Amino acid sequence: MNREIPTVVNALGGAARPTKDAVLSEEEQYRLLAILGALFAILFYTYWNTFVRVERAWSTNPLYSHGYLIPIFTIVLIWLRREPFTRASNGARWCGLLLLAVGLGVRLWSTNYYFFKVDNYSFVLCLAAIFLLVGGWRTIRWAGPGIGFLVFMFPLPSRIETSVLFNLQKLATIVSTYVLQTLGVIAHREGSIINIEDIQLNIVDACSGLRMLTIFVALAVAIILVIDRPWWDRLIILISAVPIALIVNIVRVTTTGIFYMTIAGESEWIQKFSHDGAGLFMMPLAMGLLYFEIQLLSQLAIADDMSAVVAIGPGGASPLPRE
Repeated sequence: MNREIPTVVNALGGAARPTKDAVLSEEEQYRLLAILGALFAILFYTYWNTFVRVERAWSTNPLYSHGYLIPIFTIVLIWLRREPFTRASNGARWCGLLLLAVGLGVRLWSTNYYFFKVDNYSFVLCLAAIFLLVGGWRTIRWAGPGIGFLVFMFPLPSRIETSVLFNLQKLATIVSTYVLQTLGVIAHREGSIINIEDIQLNIVDACSGLRMLTIFVALAVAIILVIDRPWWDRLIILISAVPIALIVNIVRVTTTGIFYMTIAGESEWIQKFSHDGAGLFMMPLAMGLLYFEIQLLSQLAIADDMSAVVAIGPGGASPLPRE
């Protein structure tokens, strides 16, 4: 005896047909899109206090000022990867209801114990749940990467942020001091301060590279989701995003130190100009390195679109059949 799905779930598209992967009619497409929009509006309203708290972090903490761009990137990613809705199976709808219950349960638990950073990520679970509930697993395949991309808009948990910030700050100071010494500059390190002759270059939190690392990794993820490349190329691009971001930040600190020593002198406004100018140069440099890497990977890839393999023998060249 078949078990019936609840009426609320049946309203999303009726009972599953044998051809569940078949594209629905235009009228059904609009109906499912309207249901998805209504569920998203309810979810957005439910999480309104969370978004207010997150937006406050974007506007007050320079490390997360990029948060305003993440929802825009997500919309673009979902739009570029979009596919027509198909009829979701009953199993997919039950999984969507279960995932929604888990997400809301995590929200209730985290708010009860004031773990607001955990509450932030429960929104991603709930958003994935309504997509799964409306469009099934096929919808998750094309919308899931964009939904997962939203994790970059939330501030890191305080403990992780403090640990990563301290280690990045230490790394930038040590390596930049070594690079300056290699270039012949008399420099030595005291904690997070680089002493260059009579000038002190303080590597503050904003110069640790955490902001650059977060933004560039998010950008690298966005790129690998939209480019048509083999999976191993995408994996290499993703892994290389971290060292590229660190290298660019070290270049920034080193360049700023040289400017302070050679041009800025004691002038505060020139120091500020050189510091900010080096910061603005970071992202174009990182994107240039990433573009160079993509082009290099393109040259290393071996094309496999030959229609035949040619063999050279005593009788001359003759094509061999492809296996």
